[in-house]
Amino acid sequence: MLNKYPLWKTLMVMFLVAFGALYALPNLYGEDPAVQISGKRSVEANLTTLDNVKELLAKENIDFLSVVLENNQVLVRFKDTEVQIKARDLLDDNIGEKYSVALNLTPATPDWLASIGGTPMKKGLDLSGGVSFLMEVNMSEAILKATNSLVSDFRSGLRGEKIRYRSVKKISTSIEVKFRNVEDLIAGKEFLENQNRDLILVDNEDALTLTAKLTDLKLKEIREYALQQNITIIRNRVNELGVAEPLVQRQGKKHILIELPGVQDTAKAKEILNATATIEFRMVDQQGDMGNALKGRVPASSQLLYERDGTPVLLKKRVMLTGDHIVDAGSSLDEYSRPQVNITLDSPGGSKWSNATKINIGKPMATVFIEYKPTKNKDAEGNTIFEKVQEVISVATIQGRLGKSFRITGAGSQVEAHSLALLLRAGALIAPIQIVEERTVGPTLGAENVKLGFQAIMMGFGLVFIFMLIYYRAFGVVANLALGANLVLIIGIMSLLPEAALTLPGMAGIVLTVGMAVDANVLIFERIREEIREGKSIQQSIHQGYDAAFSTIIDANITTLIAALILFAIGTGPIKGFAVTLSIGIITSMFTSVVGTRAIVNMIWGGKRLDKLPI
Repeated sequence: MLNKYPLWKTLMVMFLVAFGALYALPNLYGEDPAVQISGKRSVEANLTTLDNVKELLAKENIDFLSVVLENNQVLVRFKDTEVQIKARDLLDDNIGEKYSVALNLTPATPDWLASIGGTPMKKGLDLSGGVSFLMEVNMSEAILKATNSLVSDFRSGLRGEKIRYRSVKKISTSIEVKFRNVEDLIAGKEFLENQNRDLILVDNEDALTLTAKLTDLKLKEIREYALQQNITIIRNRVNELGVAEPLVQRQGKKHILIELPGVQDTAKAKEILNATATIEFRMVDQQGDMGNALKGRVPASSQLLYERDGTPVLLKKRVMLTGDHIVDAGSSLDEYSRPQVNITLDSPGGSKWSNATKINIGKPMATVFIEYKPTKNKDAEGNTIFEKVQEVISVATIQGRLGKSFRITGAGSQVEAHSLALLLRAGALIAPIQIVEERTVGPTLGAENVKLGFQAIMMGFGLVFIFMLIYYRAFGVVANLALGANLVLIIGIMSLLPEAALTLPGMAGIVLTVGMAVDANVLIFERIREEIREGKSIQQSIHQGYDAAFSTIIDANITTLIAALILFAIGTGPIKGFAVTLSIGIITSMFTSVVGTRAIVNMIWGGKRLDKLPI
């Protein structure tokens, strides 16, 4: 029988539309202003923290909607942003230095809907606002790190060439090499010149010294490399945070601008982005006297560090391996349910690590966690001076020769092990960075303009709705139902996709798909009218109308979809936002305007003897 869908096909259409409506529903509930309190490294918020927060808010008579402890964080919801900001300032001043206090917008989705994965659609920075960070790269530390690396390279290179030297040491941004005799000085200069074309080498035969200084071009190259590498690493960290449509770009000679639209965990974002963490592996100095070291008499080749519980550890200064060779890291539990970090090295690092552990089997080795924390002091160039904080997170005996993959324990908690793995996986920053400006960003076009934008979309829908109703009568109602279902499906899919965010250009993409959906129905309905005018029966006209128009609709939509996918692949920011909604809208509009409308038409008019059709 013509124009009759089997029951399963009709139920499938109804199910898909209902499914989209269910996951579009959270967008009706909006978001609550909130304050999030989370512990910094090695500290977790607990019930005591929760009680302290409640006590502080009650003392200042600050009303809140709810306060809960979840995922080792305290989340307090408020009725408006004025109360939220007042509470944030209070908690920031009184909760202590071990916790981060941050503003958030938390979905007000009911529990039953959240339990099945229902979340509101993410909005871009131009619609919902978000967090903006301006970060400053410490170029002095970048140059210092490059100079220290050259010192190590000089030593290993000269030893490899069997050129004898007395010492290699750093003096400011220069490196001084002292040789045993003039012959070694000449040989050393010739070797280092061949290996380092971007250094200025000045020898002093009387003092048997060779001074190496970085050229201005090399200094500029180091600064540029530090900035570009930090941008790359920060992008990796932002990707680890799962932020939709982030912006990470250079600003000036030493600043990086980061915009995180609709970010929910600003405290975590701030901690991850600002961290300059890495690890080093060093041998424990078993020969040194710990008693003398505690009194300040540390051997010249060693360094006194401490574990988290305050236990002193005397380590060799020479570093066996740094975090620069780490290509992957993940957290898990060992056989004793203790948190551990699983590390994978690159090929040079694996070879170096294998040789280092081979000659130290049976000896204790320490894993040192290193991070740079900004101080209030500035150097001569106005850069923030960073304090290097080193902590021994584990001491273990090397049981055998290690390869490219191994594990370390002693990270504390599973949360801390996960954070350490994230930092190591995303890469250690080339130079320390500091957040010099942090602000909550409102819609770039202003709340009023965003409101007008939504009104324009609704007006567009309304005008199309009226036109279709007047021009195609009952079939216009069917087309309008399909338009509504199309919008619901777009919102539902956008809400389900974790990386998708609605931006102002994305709204333009939705409007465009509305026009395309109507265009498909116009083609179908006009073809049905044409078949009726040619004298065919009503059922044959409906059948031919849908079948004949289908190939044209498919061709037009596929070519547009290809263009949208190209825009998504090569575009950034607003262009990608437009491409996302356009691509989703093309797919949903083909479903609703062809399959959806035909299901309704078949249900109402299909398989019946009709003399005329309300079209």
